Amino acid sequence: MSDGRKSKKSNPSTRRKFLAGAAVGTAAIAMPQVSRAQTTTWRFQSTWPAKDIFHEFAQDYVKRVNEMAGSRFKLDLLPAGAVVGAFQVMDATNAGVLDGAHGVTVYWYGKSKVASLFGTTAPLGWDANQLLGWFYHGGGEALYNELINNVLKLNIVGFLYGPMPTQPLGWFKKEITKPDDFKGMKYRTVGLSADLFNAMGAAVTSLPGGEIVPAIDRGLIEGAEFNNPSSDKLLGFPDVAKVYMVGSFHQRMESFEVLFNKQKFEALPAELKAILRYAAEASSADMSWKQQDRYSKDMAEIKKAGVKVVKTPDSVLQAQLNAWNKIIEDNSKDAFFKKVFDSQKAWVERVVGFYREYDTPNEIAWNHFFKKT
Repeated sequence: MSDGRKSKKSNPSTRRKFLAGAAVGTAAIAMPQVSRAQTTTWRFQSTWPAKDIFHEFAQDYVKRVNEMAGSRFKLDLLPAGAVVGAFQVMDATNAGVLDGAHGVTVYWYGKSKVASLFGTTAPLGWDANQLLGWFYHGGGEALYNELINNVLKLNIVGFLYGPMPTQPLGWFKKEITKPDDFKGMKYRTVGLSADLFNAMGAAVTSLPGGEIVPAIDRGLIEGAEFNNPSSDKLLGFPDVAKVYMVGSFHQRMESFEVLFNKQKFEALPAELKAILRYAAEASSADMSWKQQDRYSKDMAEIKKAGVKVVKTPDSVLQAQLNAWNKIIEDNSKDAFFKKVFDSQKAWVERVVGFYREYDTPNEIAWNHFFKKT
């Protein structure tokens, strides 16, 4: 018995060798995993000049992605023109030249006029937040995917985010007082808005944001719109024009779009796909708050720079709505355009109809507390 028990005793020397070997074995398994761990970095280009607040909004999105992804994944943000021109980011993402891009759907309007419906659609009495509501909860995202995947057959995955307020009628050398002022005017805009101003008699050209102010300065165009007071101030509009017409139905609302190469996106693990999507949702909320602060401050700075800020006359607004009737009628001959527009119209009738019935008008309270008598 004693001999048998002795033979089963642990030998301290043997135990040390076993533990040492186990440690080496564990290291052999664990250490290569650590050494192979590298950050996956994607080239992500915006369609905006580096100084534009829109590029800053793109950076806000990238910051959320990178912080949530940790050391596993990173978006490397580049400004417009770093790899391709502003209007070429979709083609570059589709081809894999870029891994992703930040822009607006209207910039690929040349591929399909339906693209403009997802960003700068008809002014049916709704705003950009309600447009995003339609996209995520009213069937819009499925239609967007149908356009990209089935109609255009692009190797793209995209998300919309970032509700934008009404865009200005634009910057001019002299005040716009009537619809006929646009007849023969060389004017910059994009998307279905180009069709609208062409219908009003303008000679429309579409330019990326960074090219507009130089074109006004050189007399190549006589009027232009871009998007908002912060972008307009930073891009230098107050230096080349002193009349800022605000209020318009050409682009009543808009939202950003983030694009990714579909093949690369689908190769990501589920949690990274979720981060790219949910970062858009988080950035959408933050942008809606941030712009309240920045746009109002920059409008005040624009006025201090000697710019005359003028509300667009009702006659011009009505002429725009009349032009929209024709645009919708003509484009609805395309079955898919009509399918998307009818979906939007049904959403607006229900959702905006609810808020019109349910909400208290802000105008009454504003006039009570702020209107000067």
